[in-house]
Amino acid sequence: MKIRILLSIVGLGFLAACSAGSGNNLDTQEEKIRQMISEMTLEEKIGQMQQVNDGFFGDDEATKQAIREGKVGSFLNMIEPDRIAEFQKVAIEESKHGIPLLFGRDVIHGFRTIFPIPLGMASSWEPELAEKAMRIAAIEASSMGINWTFAPMMDVSWDPRWGRIAEGCGEDPLLTSEFAVAMVKGFQGDLNDPTAVAACAKHYVGYGMSEAGRDYNTTYIPEPLLRNVHLRPFKAAADAGALTFMSAFNDLNGVPTSGNEFTLKTILRDEWGYKGMVVSDWGSIEEMINHGFAADKKQAAGIAVKAGVDMEMATTCYADNLAQLIKDGAISEEQINDRVANIIRVKMEMGLFKKPYNSFVSADTILAPSHLEMSREVARKSMVLLKNNNSTLPLSKNIRSLAVIGPLADAGRDQLGTWIFDGNGDDSTTPKQAFGEILGSRMNYVDGLEYSRDKSTKGFAQAIAAAKNSDAVLFFAGEESILSGEANARGIIDLPGIQTELIAELKKTGKPLILVVMAGRPLGIGAEMDMADAVLYAWHPGTMAGPAVADLIFGDFSPSGKLPVTFVKGAGQIPFYYYRKNTGRPATENDVVYIDDIPRDSKQLSLGFKSMHIDYGVTPLLPFGFGLSYTEFKYENLKLSSGEMSKDGSITLSADIRNVGNFEAEEIVQLYVHDKVGSITRPIKELKGFKKINLKPGDKTTVNFDLNAKDLQFFNGDAYVIEPGDFEVWIGPNSDEGLKGTFVLK
Repeated sequence: MKIRILLSIVGLGFLAACSAGSGNNLDTQEEKIRQMISEMTLEEKIGQMQQVNDGFFGDDEATKQAIREGKVGSFLNMIEPDRIAEFQKVAIEESKHGIPLLFGRDVIHGFRTIFPIPLGMASSWEPELAEKAMRIAAIEASSMGINWTFAPMMDVSWDPRWGRIAEGCGEDPLLTSEFAVAMVKGFQGDLNDPTAVAACAKHYVGYGMSEAGRDYNTTYIPEPLLRNVHLRPFKAAADAGALTFMSAFNDLNGVPTSGNEFTLKTILRDEWGYKGMVVSDWGSIEEMINHGFAADKKQAAGIAVKAGVDMEMATTCYADNLAQLIKDGAISEEQINDRVANIIRVKMEMGLFKKPYNSFVSADTILAPSHLEMSREVARKSMVLLKNNNSTLPLSKNIRSLAVIGPLADAGRDQLGTWIFDGNGDDSTTPKQAFGEILGSRMNYVDGLEYSRDKSTKGFAQAIAAAKNSDAVLFFAGEESILSGEANARGIIDLPGIQTELIAELKKTGKPLILVVMAGRPLGIGAEMDMADAVLYAWHPGTMAGPAVADLIFGDFSPSGKLPVTFVKGAGQIPFYYYRKNTGRPATENDVVYIDDIPRDSKQLSLGFKSMHIDYGVTPLLPFGFGLSYTEFKYENLKLSSGEMSKDGSITLSADIRNVGNFEAEEIVQLYVHDKVGSITRPIKELKGFKKINLKPGDKTTVNFDLNAKDLQFFNGDAYVIEPGDFEVWIGPNSDEGLKGTFVLK
């Protein structure tokens, strides 16, 4: 696929000098923004605040006329580079003020080269990989004319029922913050470069806490929890230079986030000093009517402008009502000027006044070999080994025969995952293809089920026969991509369809059973894990899923991923997250009294009187941070540089990590802290650092962490505080295990 368009650089006079990338100081830039706004009509200002879908104005001629008249500031879902260049040329050369356009697109985890879903990428615990992946996504997207993406999503979520958990980085604020920063840097790169794509920190804020995991639902988040968890990734993204923010769909503590002055003005603008642009999510301004927060579109527009939403996506509350609201005195034109200034500032920061369409637009980079290789590496490092009894894995490439079975073994589209507007299943290399290339006729492929929700047993007999005629069984289970993502909440998070029944039949063959799970969320797979000899959780791994799985199954690499989210035993255990509080009656495994063990004539349903489920117990299926390897790492010799820390000081913590197995492998070493007593109750553990190391068999290294007093800061409802007291600390392989020490903050 090759598309080349060469357009001459036009003389842009005064506007060319407006680019922030030219090195002008901020005061000069702000003066030029205000000068430009002073020369605009109210209608032109309102036009800048409007983002419309492709085709909104009708045919291309009508669209060009709307651009000439200044009726639009941004388009979304326009991907033809020739049309984009043509419309940008009209904006620059034929509109009164020559203000360039933003062309937005959801490029969430790849453009045509698709990487693992963000939840999968977070399983690598390697933000640098995500930065490289998003740089490739930006290169591919920008080659098609896109200069703005609505990513990364940094909603912390504790509910796997929520379909959009696939799009985030899990349950922890630190891990999510690190990946948010990396993705922002990857998308935006050097803003002077034509491949720069403006990032959008979304969804601001609290969207991941929707009640019952139902999309668009209500969220109630006390301010300490809001500030200590959910705002942290957004603050990190703002500090990293994210050019845009997106206000969310949800109402937060009774106030819709697209009209929430506390989050959009008090925190984002006043406290953080954010100078970028805020765009509404699709229709979220108008949806304040459904929330019961606005009576009509006119009132919704006024609320959003006052709160600080600069640009409206898709709907026309602004375009239809802002002028009248000013006439009515409900809002001021100065408020409009502030909103427009934020929009123009982003366009200047992007250098669009200087290079709106000024060079080589090419699609030669689409699916470049180096991009595919990076997709394979990221996928490989995103997969998490959950079980490996008796060293079932890795398999030998000389295996006599291998049964490859399951509805996700040859599903090129489904392995890409959710939010892939421009991804193509035909580009995928599936597990069937990858294992077929390696094994040839030694692979016995049967799908067994046509798709994940298939409830027909017609393929069982053939699958069982293939298993019996093979030395091992590789079953690709999971959920189709359409079962996760936006608007795809699930109340039951087990394997859909009758996959479990087929796995049970395959288990009866007595052959080693290896389960590879492709999914957009952590599924309740306890029963399936019990039946399998080995389990590899692959998420939705992207374009190169097949080769990446083969790399691990055959031991070319050892699995190194760790879970960025807790796996629950069943939906009834939700929410369950490592960051939880201790409660007044904390329970341990020794306290658990299971329902089946309670005597029939007992006068108490539970004899434990502790905080627990009498059917699930007190532990999850798998803890946050968990992940196995083909080798074994031994943790020893925990040291603290001091047993005391001053309120403006730090200590260094270290542990020796030794590879005592037979494989060279990577390990993700994790640091956790517990503040034992606080002015508000504190979590039982908080992730405070992580490092990835690589060790050959027999090798040892010392891993050091510097822990600063500022790392112990939290919001207690009144202020951000660093409180003296006793602390526990762990260095370990996951949130449940590790070497434990203590120190005192003076």
